[in-house]
Amino acid sequence: MFLQETPTQTKQTAEQKAWGIAATVCDPEIPVLTIEDLGILRNVQLFDDDGLVPAVQVTITPTYSGCPAMDAIRDDLKTAFHKEGYPSVYVELVLAPAWTTDWMTEHGKAKLQEYGIAPPNGRAAAGGHAGKVRLNLAVKCPQCSSLNTKELTRFGSTSCKALFVCQDCKEPFDYFKVL
Repeated sequence: MFLQETPTQTKQTAEQKAWGIAATVCDPEIPVLTIEDLGILRNVQLFDDDGLVPAVQVTITPTYSGCPAMDAIRDDLKTAFHKEGYPSVYVELVLAPAWTTDWMTEHGKAKLQEYGIAPPNGRAAAGGHAGKVRLNLAVKCPQCSSLNTKELTRFGSTSCKALFVCQDCKEPFDYFKVL
């Protein structure tokens, strides 16, 4: 006996494939992370656009409003889908809710560590800042794992990162801030 896929199952499979295509796009500022790892890939939908191949709508949320990488990510998404045979690709930027480092995957945080960038260490608890006082945790050096580190500047190579130095191995490194 053969099982036939229902239209809903076929659509889910097609949307999962579309999500997979979008999930391969890397962040241009931190190329070891995909936009899925970073948590800015929010939604991928297929819809009929009067063509043989469905159109794609991709929703992304920038790490902060005005992030200069969004134009490159938009172009890279369109290129990735065009290579897979999707002629119509629409990329929507959504600012609310605001992106938070809580959306980063654990796999993405591990990739940051391997790349030499200290991943965010804690939860942003976006919108939950009333009540308890938040304390800054020590930032572990991605080179030697020492906690004897010092912030050199709050803003590093991008607004999402701070520049630190390890007091033990003396190596400078980026820290991806908890946002």
